[in-house]
Amino acid sequence: MNSGYLDNYGPLLLMFILAGGLAGVLITASTLVGRHKHTPEKDQPYECGMSPTGDARQPFSVHFYMVALIFILFDIEAIFLYPWALVYHDLRVFGFVEMVLYIFILLVGYIYLWKKGALDWQ
Repeated sequence: MNSGYLDNYGPLLLMFILAGGLAGVLITASTLVGRHKHTPEKDQPYECGMSPTGDARQPFSVHFYMVALIFILFDIEAIFLYPWALVYHDLRVFGFVEMVLYIFILLVGYIYLWKKGALDWQ
């Protein structure tokens, strides 16, 4: 192995080894120190402080997942606005036109979803 290669990636390898070691030590310490007394109350499912009712395998509407995916999609797309705002001064007109085009594409997607009824809760 080339020593330059190890010089470049050695600290990263050390970080992964230390992170894995720390995770192992913490899990082992938790297992050894923590009390493990099983009672009927502890073995019951826990749902936000309320007693569980009904079947746990109750199907959800696909619409719930669609709205969640749309939210994640637009949230991630909005993240791309921050780096653009940081370099806006350097990009000038080109950056402005590119961002207007980007926002236009997002707007077209949003209007498409709205027209398809993906955002209706009925």
